[in-house]
Amino acid sequence: MSTTKIQKGDTLPGREFKADTVQLFLYNAAIWNPHRIHYDLPYTREQEGHPGLLIDGPLQGDWLTQIIEEWLGDRGVLTAFRYSNRQAAYIGEVLAGEGHVTDRDGDSVTLSLALRNQEGATTTVATASVRVDPGH
Repeated sequence: MSTTKIQKGDTLPGREFKADTVQLFLYNAAIWNPHRIHYDLPYTREQEGHPGLLIDGPLQGDWLTQIIEEWLGDRGVLTAFRYSNRQAAYIGEVLAGEGHVTDRDGDSVTLSLALRNQEGATTTVATASVRVDPGH
């Protein structure tokens, strides 16, 4: 798609994410996150009161940036990104990512994104800005 055709209301291709325990372990090792709610199920249930291992908030934010990067490709660059976790997400849940263009001003495009679980509850929301290359 040409960047000149990007306009307010356009949707980004959706994507589904489902973390497993190996991905969760590797992600937490990479970001030096030792919190036991991401790898110790008995602790998570008995001490923290969660029904299962939690998917990291930062991992969910990273998944939303993947949606942006895959949509944008080499047509531009991500210039700003903010996310907020709204509800816990657990191993075994399939999280559906979606996004749309909320504004376009010249080469600057603003995006809104979200992850939702199988019940339709929003786990994470984000806003992003990208600068598109009009000549590409």
